[in-house]
Amino acid sequence: MQTYTDEQLMQLIREKHSFALRMLYDRYVRLVYSFAVKSGVDAQLAHDIVQQVFTRIWVTEKGYDSGKGQFVNWLLTITRNMTIDHLRKQRNQQRFVSYEVITDSELGAGRPEDCLQDTVSMRMLKDEIKSAYRYLSEKQIQLLRLFYWEGYTLSEIAESKGEPLGTVKNRLHQTLKTLRQHLKSYGEE
Repeated sequence: MQTYTDEQLMQLIREKHSFALRMLYDRYVRLVYSFAVKSGVDAQLAHDIVQQVFTRIWVTEKGYDSGKGQFVNWLLTITRNMTIDHLRKQRNQQRFVSYEVITDSELGAGRPEDCLQDTVSMRMLKDEIKSAYRYLSEKQIQLLRLFYWEGYTLSEIAESKGEPLGTVKNRLHQTLKTLRQHLKSYGEE
């Protein structure tokens, strides 16, 4: 049996030779699967991601360019992007609360005061975070909103703002440091 390099297999895949996709799949399926699982998705979703990664390899016109780096890095980038897409989709779906009958155990064993106390605590924390915003610049507030609330990656934020990734990472570090200083009182109570 002839051993093909990743580049050769990708060329054969572009020419729609299905055996090349099977060989590439056999070579990298465990790596793609374990990468997806380690990224925080469950086993079933990891299987779905594996299938989508190799489907994308099969249907993509552009494909891998050896001049831009190693094949395995390109493959893991595809896997990472698909995993992030799935995690964002899950996060967005969890934002919508379905209307269902809530049991007493879900309301804190039927004690309305517990539910009320949790609600009050969350509102107090939210108010404290908002008040700490006065110590942040507009760029820092926007970074928090984009990264934590809207789910953009630091790379995506850097690209959209036309800033180096290191600058964005440093801004996030300084922002969190400032928030930590001004939220200490909440965490100590």
